[in-house]
Amino acid sequence: MSRFARFRRRAKGARPGTYRSPLIRRRRRRTRWWPAARIGLLVGVLIGTWWIVNPPRPTEWQTVSPPFGTCGARGRPFQCVTDGDTVTLGYGEGARRIRLKGFDAPEVAGACPNEQMMAARATAALHNWLNRGAFEWDGGMHPPRDKYGRELRSARRTLPDGSYEKLAEWMIGQGLAEGEAIWESKDWCG
Repeated sequence: MSRFARFRRRAKGARPGTYRSPLIRRRRRRTRWWPAARIGLLVGVLIGTWWIVNPPRPTEWQTVSPPFGTCGARGRPFQCVTDGDTVTLGYGEGARRIRLKGFDAPEVAGACPNEQMMAARATAALHNWLNRGAFEWDGGMHPPRDKYGRELRSARRTLPDGSYEKLAEWMIGQGLAEGEAIWESKDWCG
């Protein structure tokens, strides 16, 4: 036996009689980041896979042509205006109801006579805008729907200079509708 026993330093917090090599300690310190890196890598792979499988789609605009009639009128065409912000395509139970986005027109069955009068004016204005010529609406073949099952679409018309006239901005500019934001609401009876 040798005269001198080998001196080993005990690790902090270790029980007496247990020793760790500095190499082992260093290795453990390096591997502490690995579980977090694996989670980050997994999240990155999942997001990348989702992006490849479901790439963002550009908004699909479809051209729509007049004539639009007034719903409820006898002998109306296939396309008609229901109220100041809704149109109907078709007849009976198979008809498609489309809620035009970006504005909110007064209700036909309003709370007061002034709201009912403004609703009639908004319906007439929408009817005139739609019948001025071809326009486009977004949503493609499978547009989103509201809680009433109506398709949600925005409408715009391309002007001769290449710019767009958006239906929502036009209706709000005419004073016949309010914006959809809370701060843009109007009291039609006031």
